[in-house]
Amino acid sequence: MANVEVSLKEAMTSIEGALGVALVDYASGMALGTLGGGKDLDLMVAAAGNTDVIRAKVRTMEMLGLQDEIEDLLITLSSQYHLIRLQRSRSGGGLFLYLVLDKGRSNLAMARHQLGRIEAQLEV
Repeated sequence: MANVEVSLKEAMTSIEGALGVALVDYASGMALGTLGGGKDLDLMVAAAGNTDVIRAKVRTMEMLGLQDEIEDLLITLSSQYHLIRLQRSRSGGGLFLYLVLDKGRSNLAMARHQLGRIEAQLEV
């Protein structure tokens, strides 16, 4: 099992094209940890904003009567992928990993696979 700092570092170093990563509490919108980002990518603002995305999807699933779990959400921009991976472990309920990728330098399938592996090992 890996802690938050180790998991964020692993995401930034092992996922090609990673620009920033955060672990976010979607009840409060607060980032519990961030790594990367920069002037054009404020991970604290993105964490809070993507909390609304998760909440909207959960509400929609409830209205549709879907009895399923969200694995991840993908937002595709012209130059970036934004990947949101919900934490599935008992200790991580209500959390998600948020990863921003450079679209031209990343492999989306591998990034999803690696983020899933990181999420499974994360212990909060």
